[in-house]
Amino acid sequence: MAGGALVNSGSGKEYPGKLTLYVLVTCVVAATGGLIFGYDIGISGGVTSMDSFLEKFFPEVHRKQQANRSTNQYCQFDSQLLQTFTSSLYLAALVASFFASGVTRAFGRKWSMFGGGVTFLVGAALNGAAKDVAMLIIGRILLGIGVGFANQSVPVYLSEMAPARLRGMLNIGFQLMITIGILAANLINYGTNKIKGGWGWRVSLALAAVPAGIITVGSLFLPDTPNSLLERGFPDRAQRMLRRIRGTHDVGAEYADLVAASEESKLVENPWANILQRRYRPQIIMALLIPFFQQLTGINVIMFYAPVLFRTLGFGSNTSLMSAVITGLVNVFATLVSIFTVDRLGRRKLFLEGGAQMIVCQIVVGTLIAIKFGTSGEGHFPKGYAAIVVLFICAYVAGFAWSWGPLGWLVPSEIFPLEIRSAGQSINVSVNMLFTFVIAQAFLTMLCHMKFGLFYFFGGWVFIMSLFVFFFLPETKNVPIEEMVLVWRKHWFWGRFIADNDVNGVEKPKSGEK
Repeated sequence: MAGGALVNSGSGKEYPGKLTLYVLVTCVVAATGGLIFGYDIGISGGVTSMDSFLEKFFPEVHRKQQANRSTNQYCQFDSQLLQTFTSSLYLAALVASFFASGVTRAFGRKWSMFGGGVTFLVGAALNGAAKDVAMLIIGRILLGIGVGFANQSVPVYLSEMAPARLRGMLNIGFQLMITIGILAANLINYGTNKIKGGWGWRVSLALAAVPAGIITVGSLFLPDTPNSLLERGFPDRAQRMLRRIRGTHDVGAEYADLVAASEESKLVENPWANILQRRYRPQIIMALLIPFFQQLTGINVIMFYAPVLFRTLGFGSNTSLMSAVITGLVNVFATLVSIFTVDRLGRRKLFLEGGAQMIVCQIVVGTLIAIKFGTSGEGHFPKGYAAIVVLFICAYVAGFAWSWGPLGWLVPSEIFPLEIRSAGQSINVSVNMLFTFVIAQAFLTMLCHMKFGLFYFFGGWVFIMSLFVFFFLPETKNVPIEEMVLVWRKHWFWGRFIADNDVNGVEKPKSGEK
């Protein structure tokens, strides 16, 4: 590791430079990679609540949904095939992220984004023209490959381009684009559901080509990060790029740190083998547990299946889609809160506050559903009662959107040293996609069997993950990513895994200090 100054938890040495317009524009363009992920999350739940879509591809679900409303509301959408339509994308993204790691390391971050955009475009075309379930799922798999490449490369790109003191704000641009994609999808679903003739779902699915086109074209104009240029053997270009993105010629200290990190990176022939070394134990545990916990917040129950969930709770078709639009708006504005506070308050405070808020909301929503539907699943929500449920669901979404949503991508992308960064981000994406797949595949069945207890189930997991953050996640705000090793070296638990000689060029902690 490179370095120079002793880093206290939550602070690091200040490199010269400023947030340049060039960096701001490139980060905005790169962050649009989140649009494809967000659009898909929002669109899949909407089309699976449309009668015309269900009637064509999932007639059994449609018949069950049209049955007598006095039957069990919890189970009317329970279908493994319907869940496979939603979840197949995330299994494909899991596999694709491992291939994306090699592309990102060998060719640079921008070409992973480009490849992801192109593949997503093809998948959108197949879905929009789908004639049967097989064609739908093949399209979803191609969409998943696109998501895997984009999610692997975009957060790393943003973390490497951003000045340390603004890394959180710029990196959360990725999550903001995800939320904008979800909101756009919810609005489109609301509009296309009104199209007469029952083909509105085709418009919803095919319009995924728009965000895919944005990142595909935008990536062609993106510069390589200095870290990537050094990693690939272009030191002069890396130094020129660093001067440009920092807006100053006084980049000697930062460049020296990047070079030292690059030299150590070149000693690593196989990052997948090196990442298992004891000194990387803190980072790999975070890359495994943070995305695992992020999915067990239950957020994708809301984001994938919001219209289906609201219809299950007795809302009409248009009302359920409008309720999804409302939660989408909350998601966007709450993410903006995170953008403007993450580098001031830090990661830990947002994690813990958001966790507490989500626990309360999940307990309340589960209890409100239990009161009206009980274990039989028979009942309905009066208008005012339904509004209270939507209000607490929105409060839950807000808590996620300024905590586990953006930070689940930010923290793993900023904690890995250069030599294993691509591999580490692949693990993060793969675990995220694996458990996204599991939740997407299992949710409707879990709702059928666990009923209102499903909300207590996710609330319990949020409590566990909040304890994990409190005891094991150090503060990483304002720390240069090439000096992040000092944060782990000083931690009460993780410090035991990092020897003094693992710190290399970074100034060692003082005697008796960790």
